[in-house]
Amino acid sequence: MTSGTIEITGKTKNLALLSVAELLAMAVWFSATAVVPQLQEEWSLTSGQSAWITMSVQIGFVVGAMGSAVLNLPDRFSSRHVFVVGALGAAFLNGVVILADSYYWVLAARFGAGAMLAGVYPPGMKLVATWTKADRGLGIGVLVGSLTLGSAIPHLVNLIPTGSSLGMPPWQHVLITTSFMAVAAAFIVAIAVREGPFLTESAPFDWRYIGRSLRHRPTRLANFGYLGHMWELYAVWVWVPVLLLHVYKGAGWSAAAARLAGFGFIAAGALGCVFAGAMADRWGRTTVTIVSLVVSGFCCLAAGALVSYPVALTALCLFWGVAVVADSAQFSAAVTELADRRFVGTALTIQTSMGFLLTLVSIRVIPKIVELSGWGLAFAILALGPAFGIWSMAALRRMPEAKQMASGNR
Repeated sequence: MTSGTIEITGKTKNLALLSVAELLAMAVWFSATAVVPQLQEEWSLTSGQSAWITMSVQIGFVVGAMGSAVLNLPDRFSSRHVFVVGALGAAFLNGVVILADSYYWVLAARFGAGAMLAGVYPPGMKLVATWTKADRGLGIGVLVGSLTLGSAIPHLVNLIPTGSSLGMPPWQHVLITTSFMAVAAAFIVAIAVREGPFLTESAPFDWRYIGRSLRHRPTRLANFGYLGHMWELYAVWVWVPVLLLHVYKGAGWSAAAARLAGFGFIAAGALGCVFAGAMADRWGRTTVTIVSLVVSGFCCLAAGALVSYPVALTALCLFWGVAVVADSAQFSAAVTELADRRFVGTALTIQTSMGFLLTLVSIRVIPKIVELSGWGLAFAILALGPAFGIWSMAALRRMPEAKQMASGNR
């Protein structure tokens, strides 16, 4: 067996195991969101309080990511070690929700889980970057596809009856299951995953790198594209399953069918991530992100017109689910190619922290607009994000630095 074959075999094994670990760990993210209907009934939560159950995770992630970026943690320490600590911490704090005796303790525990997940997602992308070069878009696309599927898993777990119950499982069951999944993720990375041959140089502590990264125009434009994408992504991941429940109930269809459709909507994105990753390495990052943003922006505008047609809405949502996250990995891949190689982990953490900070606004604004004007206007406003992202990536495409991406493909 040649050394080249050994390297390829090691790469395939490590990326496969890392993708499985990412899927398992990120199930924690939407574990409480998936059981919001049960919590609403048990605790009499308002729509605003329900939104905060997801928003608390987003805030925790932003705080954890910014702290990690300021301290350059993903570049000063082994990404594997950071991943393991993050997954174990998220598993523990996700389990704490079960013991919480008030709504505010739930928010605190979810905040902590989000902060720990900042040690899972960006370091996971950096680990992929250590194994990939010409196929980096595909590699990170597979990882984000795994994250997407993991984000959908709690909705699927919430469909599985427990014991003799024929209805929805107790909400505690979903959190226990996802916590064990995160522990399994930590075990996989600790025992079986290692770093690859690329981007292995350790970086010195330099808190000023954040400012330098934001001043570098090519990286800034890639981040702007990501912000436009994130304005839409998590808002629809949170609220489209709720919309489907509302529409299916109005049509006399079962809640279980609506939950299955909600799972399918999010899970479909895994296919989009992998396909877009392969195409971006061949056609270019800006090309694929612009196409994806155009498609998802159209779906934002079209969704409101189909609220009275559950079959058509379901079909649109499955198509939307593929497109809405397909470009996500390519913004991250672009940053790994445009930023200072010594601080790739920090640059990825900066990008994700800004994106998740923006999601706090879009997640919270949707229920307010729904109350005032209905679902159509609420989702139409989300189309502003794809429009901004298209402008940003078109500007990046015109820069000479764009040739640094995807082996010279813009």
